[in-house]
Amino acid sequence: MSAEATNPATPGPVPPGAQRRRGRARLDLRRLGRAALLGPGTRDRLPDAIGHVAEAHRAHYPDADLEPLRRAYVLAESSHRGQMRKSGEPYITHPLAVTLILAQLGAETTTLTASLLHDTVEDTDVTLDQVRTEFGDDVCYLVDGVTKLEKVDYGAAAEPETFRKMLVATGNDVRVMSIKLADRLHNMRTLGVMRPEKQARIAKVTRDVLIPLAERLGVQALKTELEDLVFAILHPEECAQVKAMIAANDASEGDPLGDIAGEVRGVLRDAGITAEVLIRPRHSVSVHRVHRKRGELRASDFGRLLVLVNEDADCYGVLGELHTCFTPVVSEFKDFIAVPKFNLYQSLHTAVTRSDGEVAEVLIRTHQMHQVAEAGVVALRNPYAPPAEEPADSVDDERIDPTRPGWLSRLLDWQEAAPDPDTFWSTLREDLAQDREIAVFRPDGGTLGLPAGASCVDAAYAQYGEDAHACIGARVNGRLATLSTVLHDGDTVQLLMGQDLTSGPSREWLDHARTPAARIAIRRWLTTHPAPAPTAPAPSVQRPPQQAPAGVSRAEAPGAGRPASANAVVDREGATVRLAGCCTPVPPDDVTAFAVRGGVVTVHRVGCPAVERMKEVGRPEVGVRWGDTAECRVTLIAESFGRAHLLADLTEAIALEGVAIISATVEPPTQQRVRHTYTLQLPDAAHLPGLMRAMRAVPGVYDVNRAQHPAAAAH
Repeated sequence: MSAEATNPATPGPVPPGAQRRRGRARLDLRRLGRAALLGPGTRDRLPDAIGHVAEAHRAHYPDADLEPLRRAYVLAESSHRGQMRKSGEPYITHPLAVTLILAQLGAETTTLTASLLHDTVEDTDVTLDQVRTEFGDDVCYLVDGVTKLEKVDYGAAAEPETFRKMLVATGNDVRVMSIKLADRLHNMRTLGVMRPEKQARIAKVTRDVLIPLAERLGVQALKTELEDLVFAILHPEECAQVKAMIAANDASEGDPLGDIAGEVRGVLRDAGITAEVLIRPRHSVSVHRVHRKRGELRASDFGRLLVLVNEDADCYGVLGELHTCFTPVVSEFKDFIAVPKFNLYQSLHTAVTRSDGEVAEVLIRTHQMHQVAEAGVVALRNPYAPPAEEPADSVDDERIDPTRPGWLSRLLDWQEAAPDPDTFWSTLREDLAQDREIAVFRPDGGTLGLPAGASCVDAAYAQYGEDAHACIGARVNGRLATLSTVLHDGDTVQLLMGQDLTSGPSREWLDHARTPAARIAIRRWLTTHPAPAPTAPAPSVQRPPQQAPAGVSRAEAPGAGRPASANAVVDREGATVRLAGCCTPVPPDDVTAFAVRGGVVTVHRVGCPAVERMKEVGRPEVGVRWGDTAECRVTLIAESFGRAHLLADLTEAIALEGVAIISATVEPPTQQRVRHTYTLQLPDAAHLPGLMRAMRAVPGVYDVNRAQHPAAAAH
């Protein structure tokens, strides 16, 4: 950890370019400690030690009642009196610093009151009942939510169980996690007094759990600083290299990003758009990521332009002006205003290029969007104040109710099924490592929030819980899809449920499940429903054509038993003509033919993949046309959901069309889906479309297609 994280920098010469990298002012712990030791002051005025907190709070809430803060400070200071931090300051400086962090982010009075008291129940004689009596139920709930469980009672499980308790409390009030994140940030700032091994342990937990939670709650101001502090502890050499790169850029002569910012201001001024254009320096971890992605960095890569406007419509006006006056980098454009991120984030992202080749990344948002982007749920003011009118669909759409986001609901659901602390702790880290979410839509208009890479299996368990065991398929964007299909942001998914509610998932579902809820539910079902011992498959039976409708047999080899003419005429005298088994052409398909071994000519549909391979290996192409014979043979594949009597219904539908079944194969069910392959003799090729419609009309059949097996074309 850098020295500036533990002690404020002393005044000195300002290096060149430093004005471009202004950060938030750090709290002077020595001054704060002196103020705290002076005591709580008089009852008629605020103690000097919380004057800075009151000032930051009044910047967001000019009319705030500061009396609860005064009383909370008096209780915290008196109860922590005599306690010292390992860094040497009075302990009261810690809750004061945590409260200042939250006040600067815009937290409301209840959160700040609880923040001042957040360690009293854990480290002093103050009780929860006392907090409730003096400050009310809300403050008591928040203090209890961040209070650690005793190692005496929980042993090695104390840390994971504390986080479980905290997450459950966050499910009812997200302000619990706001206080915890600010608490961890101040502890990370002052971690330099700890032993290196303890620094590393705390930094790893911060990286694996707290930083992802800050991202999910949208508190970017805390997340970015936590990332830099963790980076400095766990990767000190790389951190030093990055800081050297930043310092070298700050000391450089030119400032292309500043020049572009000036041009952007001029463009927007001429367009009559009121906007504030700022240079937003990248933090250390961000510079490190860009460096790893792009290699050598340009001066403009060390920051981005931030354009703040008043109205949503102005964002798009700014975008239009920039794309008109500069050359846009189309691949860099993202619209998070029309489609906000799962953590409330809204902004337009673009990149523009000047005529000299300098590129600048630009973020465009309103002032309100910027506040939410920085502070996330902390910027919601009091998220639990009764709304004027409750949205009708607030239960279904996680973006309507940001105080109970979908990811948090899912986390709370699966943690109940993970009673073992080790399982909970490892699964929590794994779940939070999925740092990007997607939103998919249900047919009824609701949304499901899922981690990137989630499949239809995950969507099924997110929507139906353990009832998803009966899921047999899905439609994604209107098209049938397997449960293993990976979903993308904005997809519409309709889950198809089977009638047999006692059915369950296969072990293969675990290969496609990304969410803990799905994996835990599938494993629990598999544990309670062990697979039966495997039995030998029944022997296949091949029947003559007149008996085929009543039985199932092995599929014939391509061309077996076919008449030599195959009702196709080729321009090669004496050749044996065969219709290719890979694409089973029938009149009036467009066809081509190739000479193969033994004087045989195979006929393929023009679009068959084997045609290109034939040409690549130099097979001579032969002219071909359909003869006068209307009779033809074709192979059809029917895809269906498993149900009783399905085979009988399919063969009956085929027979009613006057078609003979030469052979049929039914593959073993996979995920309750069945694949049927029929080789059929049609009296007339014109009957084929009607036959396929009749097969699709059989209940349970969702698709019928001509066979297309490239492997069968190897002659």
